[in-house]
Amino acid sequence: MSMLADYAAKIEELAHRLGMSYHAVDFELVPDRFMMETAVYGLPVRMPHWSFGVRYIRHLVQRNMGHSRIFEVMFPGDPCRAYLVDNNSLAENILVVAHVLGHADFSYRNALFRRSMEMMGGRILEQAAARAHRIEAALVEHGQEQVEAVLDAALSLEAHIDVNRRVYRTSNGNGEEPAPAEEEDPFQARWRELPGETTPAPSEDAAPRMTSPQPEYDLLWFIAHHGPDLEGWERDIFLAVREESFYFYPVFACQIMNEGWASYWHARLLREADFLPEDIYVPAIKAHSDVVRPHATGRTLALSVNPYHLGFSMWEKIVEMRGLEAARRICAEEDDFGFVRNYLDPELAEGLDLFVFEAAADGSIKIVSRHIHAVREAILAPRFNFGAPRVAATNVDIDGSLSLAHDHASDGRGLDLERAEHVLDYVARVWRRPVTLTTVDDRGNRRLDVRPH
Repeated sequence: MSMLADYAAKIEELAHRLGMSYHAVDFELVPDRFMMETAVYGLPVRMPHWSFGVRYIRHLVQRNMGHSRIFEVMFPGDPCRAYLVDNNSLAENILVVAHVLGHADFSYRNALFRRSMEMMGGRILEQAAARAHRIEAALVEHGQEQVEAVLDAALSLEAHIDVNRRVYRTSNGNGEEPAPAEEEDPFQARWRELPGETTPAPSEDAAPRMTSPQPEYDLLWFIAHHGPDLEGWERDIFLAVREESFYFYPVFACQIMNEGWASYWHARLLREADFLPEDIYVPAIKAHSDVVRPHATGRTLALSVNPYHLGFSMWEKIVEMRGLEAARRICAEEDDFGFVRNYLDPELAEGLDLFVFEAAADGSIKIVSRHIHAVREAILAPRFNFGAPRVAATNVDIDGSLSLAHDHASDGRGLDLERAEHVLDYVARVWRRPVTLTTVDDRGNRRLDVRPH
């Protein structure tokens, strides 16, 4: 432990000399089980739900099959928090320290991370613990069944936020954010003042018709604010899930850039760390090679993209061709969409042997394109809209029934109809009025699903 602390201090000193900038990083050595639970839950302390147990079992199976190993988990903030596995070798944890500093530098520079920090502050772990505490209190007061029903609905919609909005929104009661005040047109003012043109007072007997004047894609926010029968603690759960989704969005939207940037810097820091003895440097560099290689080995085709490998290769070429300061500007301004579309060029794609494939019913694989545009879009397609279909709340009728619509035209993907039906059941249970979803089936025909309360 003391040796790791000494080397970590020297690596941080080197990082500052090389121009890296970041909020302070708190490193902590933790047991392997704690690390895996944190990676699966997404946070060290988070709201309890059965779905995290399912994810844990899946990850455990993958790890036991040799497909997954977690070296570190890092949470951007001020300070950043980083957890290292205590049974890693000294060389591996030195590599991890350098890698974490790369993540910290990226989150300090990148516009999406900076916006998240500005909106939410830099204390995600404390905020998540406070939310988990409130949900534990709700469990005691309202019981497992009621709280779990709300968590089922909220977590099934955790990807359905509108990242173009702010975390903390207000509503004018109609599903809208108040528009900025505008100066009244003089002609309209004169017309309003004419005799007989006074706006009539609203009738107290008229029942309000709640509508969403434009499609509202921030479903967690919409349900929290407009669920007709939701209690305060239920709204709090929806908003808690939404806040955490906003925190995770930059990590999701910049995964290739972020992992590649961290890998570029851990490799560079190791190369320039002349204070590392050979018996530490060699295994650390070997661990680096394992991290940034494609998933497949030898002549076996890799059918998924390793973000470490792709991002590292792209950053190395950008620094080589454009210089480090240009790379830092790209780091600050882009997300994965701009990064891949603008900087994955045909030469690099060919060198990395990237292609688009289709799987046949018999399990065989057919390469359908190596064209750079097709390759870029195949990499980015799963990242569109937080990886979720675009579904909007379009109307709340006078009886409180909720209409949802799948924007399949801009979405570019179909719904998993079986999964969508489960989600509708969850939503109808907490909305407590009929919920309707309009989409298309696998043949493109219009399909309507209704979940009565």
